[in-house]
Parts: sequence; C-alpha cells; structure tokens
Amino acid sequence: MRHDILTDVMYSLNNAEKNGKKTCVVPASKTVKNVLAVMQGAGYIGAFDFIDDGKSGFFEVKLVGKINESRGIRPRFAVKKDEYEKWEKRFLPARGFGMLIISTSKGLMDQKQAGEKRLGGRLMGYVY
Repeated sequence: MRHDILTDVMYSLNNAEKNGKKTCVVPASKTVKNVLAVMQGAGYIGAFDFIDDGKSGFFEVKLVGKINESRGIRPRFAVKKDEYEKWEKRFLPARGFGMLIISTSKGLMDQKQAGEKRLGGRLMGYVY
C-alpha cells in the first residue's frame, strides 16, 4: 500500500539505476512531475513521458546513469533560507555534490536556486 508516492518514485528510480535499466516506469502525480522536471534540469535523468492508462497514469523516465542515490525525505522538514548548508551536511555526502529538492512558495527547485532567490520551504527529497 502506498502512503508516500514521491518516496516510492525515488526508490524506483534508484533501484532501476542500480540494476542498469535504461527506462523506469513510475506512477504519476503533479508533485512527481515537478520533481522529475527538477531532476531533469540538473541532468540526473533524461526525458520523461506521461502515459495515460485511463486512471492516474504513469511516467516513463529515461535514465542516463548519473544517479548514485535518490530518496524522499519524511517528515517534510521546514527549512529556512539560511539553513541549507545544515541539511546538505545531513543528507548529501559532500558539499556541492548532489542536490536537495525543496518545495517553496515559488514551486519546486533545488537548494541552490532556492538559496539564490532567498526562499525557504519544505524538504521533499535528495539525489546525488
């Protein structure tokens, strides 16, 4: 039973990448679409296509072999605009390596974009 679809998607991407797959099929939602767009913008995944199955649908994601680990973060911790370094130390293996995915009032983005725009938000996940 799924309780957190974003965490399921991040684990699916991680497992498919570790098994050497070229594509991965994940369930669709607006949040998942936005997270995939952030990951695509950073170069961790290739193109992704929505496939309608008459229900909620799913995304077919092209993998490029750059994901070492991807996870969803629960609970969704609140992060102030000057606390990103603290959370990078907690979830990422090294400074400047990987990215935190943040939900801000201006939409989903990585911690670098949120820091430049001086926005706080909620932690959604990380990838490196």
